[in-house]
Amino acid sequence: MANPADISPTIVETLYRDALDLSDEARAAFDMSGRLDIVGADEELSCVALSCEALRTTTRMMHAIAWLLNHRAFFAGEMSEFQLRRHGRLPPPGSDPEQLAMLSPDLQLLVGRTRRFYDRITRLDRAWRDRFAIHHAAIHRLRDRLGSAVSGV
Repeated sequence: MANPADISPTIVETLYRDALDLSDEARAAFDMSGRLDIVGADEELSCVALSCEALRTTTRMMHAIAWLLNHRAFFAGEMSEFQLRRHGRLPPPGSDPEQLAMLSPDLQLLVGRTRRFYDRITRLDRAWRDRFAIHHAAIHRLRDRLGSAVSGV
C-alpha cells in the first residue's frame, strides 16, 4: 500500500488546474470590487482593506501555484527531491480579520475558499515533508527496546 504522504502527478495536475481557476476568479473579483458594501465605513480605510486583502489573496494563490509548479518540475525530472525540499517551502498565510470584515460577503467567501485551498496544499506539504523528518521518539523506543534486550541477556 502506498504511503498516504505520496503526492502523485495526477493530484498535482488536478490541484494546479484548480489553483489557476481559483486565481482567475480571485483576480476578476478583486478587479470588479471597486464597490464597497459597508455602510458608514470610512471610505479610505475600506479601500486600504480591499487592497490589502486582494494582495494577501493573490499572494496566497501564487505561493500555492509555485508549490505546485515545483512538484510538476519534480515529476517531470527537472528538479531533484533535494531541490524540491529546499526550494518548495510554503510560507504561513497572513490574515487580518478586521480588514476581511470590511469586504463584501461575496469577497469574504472567495477569500475563505482561497484559504481552504492553501490549507489543503499546506497539509499535503506537511505530510510530504514528514517523510523526511527524523522521529526521535521512534529512535528512543528502539534504543529502550535494545537496552532491555541486552540487559535481559
